[in-house]
Amino acid sequence: MTHIPSRIADVAELEELLSDPTPGVIATMSKLLGDIVVLGAGGKMGPTLARMAKRASVQAGSSRRVIAVSRFTQGKLRHDLEQAGVETISCDLLDPGSLKELPEAENIVFMAGMKFGASNNAALTWAMNVDLPAMVCRRYAGSRFVAFSTGNVYPLAPVTSGGSLETDDPGPVGEYAMSCLGRERVFEHYAAMHNNPVSIIRLSYAVEMRYGVLLDTALKVFRGEPVDLNMGNMMAIWQGDANAQSLQAFEHASTTPNIINITGPELLSVKQVAIRFASIFGKPVTYHGEERGIALLSCTQKAQKLFGYPTVTIDRVMELTADWVSRGGTTLNKPTHFETTDGKF
Repeated sequence: MTHIPSRIADVAELEELLSDPTPGVIATMSKLLGDIVVLGAGGKMGPTLARMAKRASVQAGSSRRVIAVSRFTQGKLRHDLEQAGVETISCDLLDPGSLKELPEAENIVFMAGMKFGASNNAALTWAMNVDLPAMVCRRYAGSRFVAFSTGNVYPLAPVTSGGSLETDDPGPVGEYAMSCLGRERVFEHYAAMHNNPVSIIRLSYAVEMRYGVLLDTALKVFRGEPVDLNMGNMMAIWQGDANAQSLQAFEHASTTPNIINITGPELLSVKQVAIRFASIFGKPVTYHGEERGIALLSCTQKAQKLFGYPTVTIDRVMELTADWVSRGGTTLNKPTHFETTDGKF
């Protein structure tokens, strides 16, 4: 298991841990040929994924370039990535001229997209989640892709089902989920047209101290706010493990896109998670809404077979999250709205 300290002191230590490559990532980077471009690298997960790719490449003895592409509205983020050996390019990906000027690369991580605000700006949502992937596939015809999608393309599943499988029929609800399925179809189309290998990552609930479903629940308990039970169950994975599994997915890309669910393997009860945080904080917990017996759940048997079990347990992440919240640690102030059941984000 990854060594995680009993307390994460600050953001710098957190990001170091989130970008610490596992042996599996190092092995992948030792076999992978060519540079890596990470498109949409300025989001919640992109910076640590790019850093992990670079650190793993160095440890594997590779001199490959890892290039992070984003608008980079925060100068500090760009500086921090460059200090870690990741090259950065500021780019509006929707601008065809800017996209054309990006460097060639054999390997592309596609992380760009739009979720929050999707219901209020459906046109931009479809442009980012469907049109942009088509532009990128044409720009990087023949490259190997790891393309991020979401577990939201599945319908809500009974909590007794074990979660949706990659082979299950999609059932997206709302503009965001439908456009993400559209993104997948675009990658599928261009994989066949250009004969380029693709892994599609259906990610659900990657968490760390500053963001995620565990932080959302912990903050509500700490602040004395009621915990919503409308989505009574969830699954979550330490973001460092999500980074590692996603990068290892390069090895499993295929011209018929290989879809992989990535999240934690445990079915978590929102009520029990809240009770755990209440116990740590020494605070009462209240609820609103009712558990419905269905939730957004993904089965991770395939990911476990490919990558093994996550290296950091979700119980450990809860302990670290509670400590972070109780000390007033920095957050991204971006609630996940995971309790949403109507697909409106």
